Amino acid sequence: MSFSVFEIGMLACFGVSWPINIYKSIKSRSNKGKSVYFLFAILLGYIAGIIHKLLYSRDIVMALYVLNALMVCVDIVLFYRNKKRELQSSGAD
Repeated sequence: MSFSVFEIGMLACFGVSWPINIYKSIKSRSNKGKSVYFLFAILLGYIAGIIHKLLYSRDIVMALYVLNALMVCVDIVLFYRNKKRELQSSGAD
């Protein structure tokens, strides 16, 4: 089995940033400065990486793609949760 150290490095760096982003989404309860379109674009990229791994290069690196994609999904769910909260609080004024 052969895999790219650089691919692992890229996915690990992104993988470190997602929990930080998720924590900020939970703590702030705000979408200020966030774009759901960006999150979906990133998710689409991870899905493309997973498909590539499934079709051409099955190796353990695929687990990093899956893990990162799951974290992006969590952030997307938090985006919609925060959007709902923001709408409710602006309607309460």
